[in-house]
Amino acid sequence: MGNQLKFIQGNEVCVEAALYAGLDFYAGYPITPSTEVAEHMAKRLPQIGGKFLQMEDEIASVCAIVGASLTGHKVMTATSGPGFSLMQEGLGYAIMAEIPCVIVNVQRGGPSTGLPTGPGQGDVLQARWGVHGDHSIIALTASTHQDVFEMTVHAFNMAEMFRTPVILLFDEVIGHMREKLIIPEEGEIQVVDRLRTSVKAGVDYHPYLPREDGRLPMSDFGSEHRYNVTGLFHDMWGFPTGNPGVVHELLRHLNDKIKNNAETITRYKEYYLEDARTVLISYGCSARSALHVVENRRARGERLGLLELQSLWPFPYGLVEEKCAMARQIVVVEMNMGQITRAVKRAVPEPERVVLANRIDGVFITPTDIKNILRLFQGKGV
Repeated sequence: MGNQLKFIQGNEVCVEAALYAGLDFYAGYPITPSTEVAEHMAKRLPQIGGKFLQMEDEIASVCAIVGASLTGHKVMTATSGPGFSLMQEGLGYAIMAEIPCVIVNVQRGGPSTGLPTGPGQGDVLQARWGVHGDHSIIALTASTHQDVFEMTVHAFNMAEMFRTPVILLFDEVIGHMREKLIIPEEGEIQVVDRLRTSVKAGVDYHPYLPREDGRLPMSDFGSEHRYNVTGLFHDMWGFPTGNPGVVHELLRHLNDKIKNNAETITRYKEYYLEDARTVLISYGCSARSALHVVENRRARGERLGLLELQSLWPFPYGLVEEKCAMARQIVVVEMNMGQITRAVKRAVPEPERVVLANRIDGVFITPTDIKNILRLFQGKGV
């Protein structure tokens, strides 16, 4: 069977990619602008023998996928800002208990119920710091349907590889627009399967004892091995502990397994950076307008380039510093009050070179908006 060509919504692309990655369990609660994920999943997942559950709320949704993942399934849920807020405790549990899962947040304007049908990118810092305590997180995004497909598969791969939740931070524009998608043939994109333990039944199994490569083999809960799962700090058997040495090592492990593998996790695209003196940095729907500005200005002889971030957390500080080394001006294009701009300023040696081009009114930021902001800053000599 060759590649399939489709013309569908971004939310539907996410579903097709999840199935490609091996998803077989979905639990969710409908919320604009992510509802089409649940609608399409309700149709598609039973066709391949998977299970779809509409839950009573977002708290139940995240708890359901955590439980299903423990029993050996690849799992996902989808929501938007208010629902994502409700999921934070369950997300923290999955981080502590090292349970692979994918959480899709199709962003809208906020806070609170905000703008249910308007685009926004205001959940970037919530994705990083919404869970209390010291933790690391993987958060990915995309600006085109083809990239939505690849980043969704990448999310499942990272979840399985590092036994961790992964957040897909899309937005209303990407979720609801329609464009061409080519579904790759099976095997064209690598799919990482669950790493299962080789420990035989009846032999002492340590669910939280990493191999030399850092990966943690899993045993399907309720099958051959009996073990404990808890959100408390725990030992290698999964039992709660207050031993300072064990607590210290576990917290280091939870953070280092992501921090030390940032290069494997990081995804980005670059355009015309070889000679760029003004570098635009953007992500999600905003990157589409940013690319239009770059190509328009370059046609007039101006030296602009674009760094499109597809992985937001862990933030690629070294990459940003490297790609912006020759830039006189760095312009971060996003639809919030500068959530990634803060990280970019930390990444470069001269943060005063960094300016923000944004909209925060629930209206998609256009190339004209960016050009007007550029003109304003250039007029001030920035």
